[in-house]
Amino acid sequence: MATMKRKKHRNQKHLANAPFPWPFLLLMLAVIEVVRYTITLPRLSHNLRGENNYYTNNQVHISPSLDVANQRQNRKLSIDLGGGNCKWTPPTYDVDEELDFHKTLIAGFPSGDKRMIFLQMEALTGLPTKDEWDFEFLGMSNHPFIKANYPHHEGIWGWGDVADQVIMMIRNMRRSMVEYHDILWDIGYAADWESASLLLDDLYAERPPQEDFLAWRDLRALEEAHWYGWFIDYWMEGGLMRDMFTHKITTPEHWNMIMMPGVYTIAELDYDLVVGPNTIVTPSYDPHCAYDE
Repeated sequence: MATMKRKKHRNQKHLANAPFPWPFLLLMLAVIEVVRYTITLPRLSHNLRGENNYYTNNQVHISPSLDVANQRQNRKLSIDLGGGNCKWTPPTYDVDEELDFHKTLIAGFPSGDKRMIFLQMEALTGLPTKDEWDFEFLGMSNHPFIKANYPHHEGIWGWGDVADQVIMMIRNMRRSMVEYHDILWDIGYAADWESASLLLDDLYAERPPQEDFLAWRDLRALEEAHWYGWFIDYWMEGGLMRDMFTHKITTPEHWNMIMMPGVYTIAELDYDLVVGPNTIVTPSYDPHCAYDE
């Protein structure tokens, strides 16, 4: 009996000294968050496309703690309807050029994810967002929020050196691919800014046929998956030049070819062909990141 008590005491002491299983707990929390994220984001995507009557009527719920009465006087949240409800109203599109903003670039893979961010930023501040292509083709302006797909082939560095900080939106890749195609379908798969700008009113108006998505998926999805990871690498590594298919550090010459979509085929961009399989490459950075910062 005494031997059994001593063993029991040793086991209790061992359990008391055992480290708390933080890795397991964090893993479980991550799994729960992924499940929640996968469930809720498709619903939000549907809301953006006008498939929810509540959102079609421009009604959104916010915490009562964010009511206008509880905010600083210089902060706006559209129209307060009371009880934690508000009505979305457009931001002020004409920006005073004399105002000094700490400007924010919202970077993300082409899809509807960036819209989720800038709609909230516009509602909270009453100030507008401008697309990277509009900076390039319509000229510079004092917009405090900039939406960008760069360096993806759907993007362009059109904002010069006016961005002070970057918010990178990383969404579930599966959902990003679906929404990327949906946007392409909305604008008729336009390949240039002029053609796309004529169809902007069709964005988020309806869902494309499933067969159209499946055809695009079979043609493009695997390549875009490489672009997806390469896009993240670019922003997390401060513009380090990499090949999007091998993710190896590449040369400025190869990078310049990559940044000319439609000019070269995938075969012509092959890393071993352009750079060489045994070439020792000195790391280089996108000049925009090196000089415009």
